[in-house]
Amino acid sequence: MIDWFLLILAIVLIIIGLIGCVLPVIPGPPLSFIGLLLLHFTRFGTFSSGFLLLMAFVAIVITVLDYIVPLWGTKKFGGSKAGIWGATIGLVIGIFFLPPIGIIIGPLVGAVIAESLKGKDFNKSLKAGFGSLVGFALGIGLKLATSGVITYYFFQELFSRQ
Repeated sequence: MIDWFLLILAIVLIIIGLIGCVLPVIPGPPLSFIGLLLLHFTRFGTFSSGFLLLMAFVAIVITVLDYIVPLWGTKKFGGSKAGIWGATIGLVIGIFFLPPIGIIIGPLVGAVIAESLKGKDFNKSLKAGFGSLVGFALGIGLKLATSGVITYYFFQELFSRQ
């Protein structure tokens, strides 16, 4: 009975982990890893300690990088902290009001507006906004790749036991 409860919880965490790769407030890779770990504690899956440690390490590194990469992208293209905040707010607004295209244009528009409000001319604001977009896209890509690999091993293990 507990195995089935853990399995259902693990699948929910895997799904939320994938969603969290594009939603900025949900830590996708760590949730995906916890789902994988829960599967390990059931009769439906067994992973080696080395594999679990590797996946935990990757999930932690990617989560940390997710905070660094957008900063790098914005700064690389001449943006400031205002641009980073604007991009984050734009992403959240874009997700809710213009899904799915809002994920792409939200950070760009948010960063441009924030940089413009800080007094930068439009071309520099646009360049910073583009940098923010590049950083967010790279972060999302890294998270999706990580959670995707975890999801792959999760279901490979789950279905190999059937």
